Amino acid sequence: MPLPRVWSITGRDMIAILVGNALFILAMWVRHGGPDQLSTPGGALVAIGQVSALLGTYFALIQLLLMSRMPWLEQAFGMDRLAVAHRWIGFATVWLIAAHGFFIIAGYGAGDGSSFLGEAWTILTTFDFVTLATVGFGIFVIVGITSMRAARRALSYEAWFVLHLLAYLAIAFGFLHQLLVGADFLHDPLARIYWTGLYAITFGLLLAYRVISPIRLNARHRFRVASVVSEGPGVVSIYITGRNLGQLPLRSGQYFVWRFLDGSRWWSGHPFSISSAPNGNWIRTTVKALGDDTRRYQHLAVGTRVLLEGPYGVLTGVRRTRRRVTLIAGGIGVTPLRALVEALPGRPGELTLLYRARHPKHVIFRRELEVLAEKRGVKVHYLVGRRGSIDLPEDPLDVFGIASLVPGIADHDVYVCGPNEMMDRITETLGDLGVPPSRVHVERFAY
Repeated sequence: MPLPRVWSITGRDMIAILVGNALFILAMWVRHGGPDQLSTPGGALVAIGQVSALLGTYFALIQLLLMSRMPWLEQAFGMDRLAVAHRWIGFATVWLIAAHGFFIIAGYGAGDGSSFLGEAWTILTTFDFVTLATVGFGIFVIVGITSMRAARRALSYEAWFVLHLLAYLAIAFGFLHQLLVGADFLHDPLARIYWTGLYAITFGLLLAYRVISPIRLNARHRFRVASVVSEGPGVVSIYITGRNLGQLPLRSGQYFVWRFLDGSRWWSGHPFSISSAPNGNWIRTTVKALGDDTRRYQHLAVGTRVLLEGPYGVLTGVRRTRRRVTLIAGGIGVTPLRALVEALPGRPGELTLLYRARHPKHVIFRRELEVLAEKRGVKVHYLVGRRGSIDLPEDPLDVFGIASLVPGIADHDVYVCGPNEMMDRITETLGDLGVPPSRVHVERFAY
């Protein structure tokens, strides 16, 4: 099977490009005489509002860029770090746009000698496209609130996804306001061309990688459900067949966004890892029933059409730098690691899997793992039970537990997949054991 292309562009390269664009934007503001406004209190407030708008708009475009699924971005940063950056840049975008409104109103009010509320009403009712921009800002606020952890937990994935689609509408409203009203654009063709180019490039990349690429992928391979096999209580493996699967560039440890065309919720996509090494004949994912959609997947009919988007992810053998490798799985997080155990090259004894589960019935792939352990010499440790119970009185994944199970782990590459809290705790523990962050490989499907 062909392997995904490995891009040479680095995270530093991308950061340099983004920072360079930000400096150019500020340089254009200086060229337009922005600093000349700083001589008066009202002008200084307006200047702050202008810079806030420019940076807020730029940050909004960066948000979209980070979620465009560009392969070189994923390889440079990893999807988990891109998702974290997307989230915090999103909050910064909301605050910058809020600052723009506040300082523009305060600055104009100081120049006119009117109150803040009076000036706000005047701007809202007499300035062109301000109402549209205000609606866009309101959408950004809603998206920001629903991105907070407490709100995110209260919403279904489907509701959260639909709300976040509104961000595209907010950015479109902001673009019209910026292009037709913004002081930096009315009389400067260069600024208009530059910003129009930024929008075109950003939405062009979104169109290419979020729309055109998946359409081409599914037209080429025509994926369908071949079988659904129970792996344990509430857990099934879904086998997918299609045309020319041997031509699909896919690595163990990667994932697709899956959409099963079995009803009215066909549009609802979920990220699931492949759970076996690519073989050119079928693709397998393994799903635990955690919500309405994943419960529905337990009963998919053979022949159901499937739309796949991907493959994505960098939790692959490409990240490996050491001969010895330890894989630490928690619950259903064993899925991508099961594929890696099968695919990673190594002599007997060089691969170790620590598999944490709360109950024996939650251990999946036991038979497959035993076969791989015997065939390839993989060391597999099942860490089963509730912490503090008779079966498991101590935490088996604390510093002492890991050190006793995997002596010399400081010289290993370590792959970790499981609940976010577990991955955070283990990452910290591995640091205490002397494993450098560059050799701790995690990926969160924060989508």
